[in-house]
Amino acid sequence: MDTDDRFMWMALDLARQGRGRTSPNPMVGAVIVQNSEVVGTGFHHAAGSPHAEIIALQKAKEKARGATLYINLEPCNHHGRTGPCTEAIIKAGIGRVVAAMHDPNPNVTGNGLARLEEAGVKVKHGVLEDKARQLNEAFVKYTTTGFPFVGVKVAMSLDGKIGTITGDSQWITGEKARQFVHRLRDQTDVIMVGIETVLKDDPRLTSRVEGGEGKDPVRVIVDSTARLPLDARVIESSSTAHTILAVTGQASTEKCRALEERGVEVIVLPAHSGRVKLTALMKKLAEREYTTVLVEGGGTLNYSLLDQGLIDKLFVFIAPLVIGGRESPTAFAGSGIESLSKAWVVEKIETKQFDQDLLLIGYPVPGR
Repeated sequence: MDTDDRFMWMALDLARQGRGRTSPNPMVGAVIVQNSEVVGTGFHHAAGSPHAEIIALQKAKEKARGATLYINLEPCNHHGRTGPCTEAIIKAGIGRVVAAMHDPNPNVTGNGLARLEEAGVKVKHGVLEDKARQLNEAFVKYTTTGFPFVGVKVAMSLDGKIGTITGDSQWITGEKARQFVHRLRDQTDVIMVGIETVLKDDPRLTSRVEGGEGKDPVRVIVDSTARLPLDARVIESSSTAHTILAVTGQASTEKCRALEERGVEVIVLPAHSGRVKLTALMKKLAEREYTTVLVEGGGTLNYSLLDQGLIDKLFVFIAPLVIGGRESPTAFAGSGIESLSKAWVVEKIETKQFDQDLLLIGYPVPGR
């Protein structure tokens, strides 16, 4: 393996340690190498905390002078919650910087590396760029569009059903698959469901990771007319996670006030075909610096998101069950399409297996 590739892989592995904790910032790892020896490492822990480069420089101390810095994202050259990393790199005497990718922000991309070159630092970029972009796919989406990165999780039978004709859906998948989902929740900013899911399953929407160290995401319920019961577990649970109810102007003011008294934040959004306008909801979440959303809703919410082009990634669990039934719910309901040429194609498929359950991960692209 090429030397630059080897140390960039190390930087990417370090960056992953911040997954789910850095929003609205990216995951970043840094490795400082002097004469083929690693003399300093660091990763970004949380927004407002020191950047990966700064941590690595503090560990390297004088050994940073003349060394090579490997980093999966171009160093910042502006004042944000912290100072510009470029100046710290120059001051430390780093001789060469290898970056996987430019900052995706169109207003600043290339500025950091340009500043380093101005100061006489040798610069190389594009090393494992595809891996770096995939790692920070949510940050790229958020930075370039102003919308969060939306993943949808589905658990279905071999015949595409997410429940029986009576609505029974617990549990379609096994324990190992469910633990994976709890880890997904731990790594996301927001978990979202529709009101029908709450009325049917009464979920807590918490992250119950083995070991008890999971982070509960902000819980968002799409509920056009405020039907959320005042004793729902999403309100009653002991989680400290914030709960948001997204409603339209059709919702009862009295019911909304009662929910607010129980600690629920109610936000009133424009309607689209009588339901909460999902683009407005996503924009509102992004304005609060939530960069990742995991949807665990039913077929109606799933299809609405898909139809409006709001789904970036799919996590589809397939269990070795056959449920059957014309009226049994499916993962994507809605009006559907008229011809296969208009079907969404799921690309870049990755597969995982959890006991007998199969997980397909991919990116939906609309048909022509």
